[in-house]
Amino acid sequence: MPVSKARQIAFDILSRVESQGAFASDLLHAELTAKIRSEDAGLATELTMGVLRQQRLLDFLIGTYTRKRGSALDLEVAIALRLGVYQLRFLDRIPARAAVNESVELVKKARKRSATTFVNAVLRRAAENSRTPVASLIPGDLPQAEHLEILYSHPAWLIERWLKEFGEWRAIVLLEANNRAPETAGAFAFPEDREADIKTLEREGIRIAPGRWLREAFHAAGGNISNSAVFRKGHISVQDEASQIIPRLLNVESGDSVLDLCAAPGGKTMTLARAVGPCALVVATDVHAHRLREMRKQFERVQLTGVRLARVDATRPLPFRQKFRRILVDAPCSGTGTLARNPEIRWRLKPGDLAEFHNRQVAMLVSALAQLEDGGRLVYSTCSLEFEENEGVIGEVLSKWKDFQRVPRAEMEAAIAPHLAPGASAASLFDASGAFRTFPPEQHTDGFFAVAIEKRA
Repeated sequence: MPVSKARQIAFDILSRVESQGAFASDLLHAELTAKIRSEDAGLATELTMGVLRQQRLLDFLIGTYTRKRGSALDLEVAIALRLGVYQLRFLDRIPARAAVNESVELVKKARKRSATTFVNAVLRRAAENSRTPVASLIPGDLPQAEHLEILYSHPAWLIERWLKEFGEWRAIVLLEANNRAPETAGAFAFPEDREADIKTLEREGIRIAPGRWLREAFHAAGGNISNSAVFRKGHISVQDEASQIIPRLLNVESGDSVLDLCAAPGGKTMTLARAVGPCALVVATDVHAHRLREMRKQFERVQLTGVRLARVDATRPLPFRQKFRRILVDAPCSGTGTLARNPEIRWRLKPGDLAEFHNRQVAMLVSALAQLEDGGRLVYSTCSLEFEENEGVIGEVLSKWKDFQRVPRAEMEAAIAPHLAPGASAASLFDASGAFRTFPPEQHTDGFFAVAIEKRA
C-alpha cells in the first residue's frame, strides 16, 4: 500500500525535528513548494504541527496502550504511532483505516518492518478508544501541573511557572491558544497595489482579510501564500502582527541612521528601511552567515536595496565607529510567546535556559546602548513571556546605565497610533508598567514584549 505524499512529508519532517533539532516551520517552507498539491500541503502541515503541539498527550495515549511512553520507542516507531493516534483523535475526516494502515506502511518504509504488527495492534486499539475522553484516562491523584501537562501537552515546569505568573484561568487559556494553529498574517509592501494584489491572491485560492491591529496588515487562509505570485514578486511579506508593530515603536524618521541587531529573518529591517528612505544608513546584523545570506535573498525579493549586512556577535562590543539614531535589539530568546507557531520549542526548552538567555540578552543590550546617539532611541524586544528575559533584563541594565531612561508609555502609543487599523486601540497593547506586551489568547498574535529606551541628550 503506498503512503500518501502528505503523510510521508510529515513523517520525514518530524524525524528531522527530533533527530537534528530542526524547526518544523523551516522544513515545511522548504518542502511545500509549488509542486506539492495544496491538499497535500495542508494535510502535511496539519499533521506535522498537530503532532508537535500534542506530543505529550499522544505519548500518554500510546503509553496507555503499550505501557511505554512514545519517547521510549524507536524514533521511527514513535513518530508513526504519534501520527496515527493524532489522526484518530483529532482529524474526523480521516478514515480510521487510512490512519492505521498508512502508519504501518511508514514503519515498513523506515526499515522497521519487525514493528509493523506492534504498530497495527496499538493503532487498532487507539481507533476503538478514540472517543474516550482524555480526562477520564488521566490518574485523578496527579498534581495540577502534571495533570495539565498531559491534557494540554506542555512541560509541567513551564505550566507551574505560568500558573504562578498568570493565575489559573489565564494560564489555561494560554495553553489552549498554544495548541491552535496561529493565523497567517502579513503586510502589503505597496499599499497602492493592495486591491490588485488581493484579487491575484484570491484567484490562487488564498482568502485575504484585513489585519486586526495594523492598516497595512492582512490575514490569509487557504492555499500556500509563500508560493503565490504576489509573494514571489515582493509585494507582500509574511509576519505576525505583533512582530510588525515592534519596529514602529522606534518612531523612525526619514534620514535616521538605523542599526538592527539580530535582524534575521529581516522582516523588521524591511519596515525600518522603508521608513527612513533609500539614502539613510541602515545596518542589519546577525551572528550566523547563512542567516545573512537568507536575509539578502529576502531583501532582493522585496526590491529593498541599500541595507548593509554585517556578521556581528552582539554579545560583544560592537565594531562600528559611528553611533546610530535608532537601534533595534530584537533579542534571541526562549520563544515562549511563539509556541503555537513553533511547538517544538516547548519540548526543547529547559528551566536553566532562561538564565542563559538572560545573560546573553543583558550583554546585547549593553553593547547596543553603547552605540546609541545622544537623544537617540533604542527598542529592546523579545517574543518571550518570561520575566527573566523581559523586565529582568531591562531592570538590571538600567540600574547601572544612568544616562538612559525608559520612554513613557504615551510616547510609545503615539509612535504606533498612525499605523493602527480602524478601531484598534493602542492602549490595549501596553501593560500597567508601560511596556508593550501581547498575550496570545488576548491579542491573537504571538506573545511579544518591548520597551523603548532613550539616551539623555
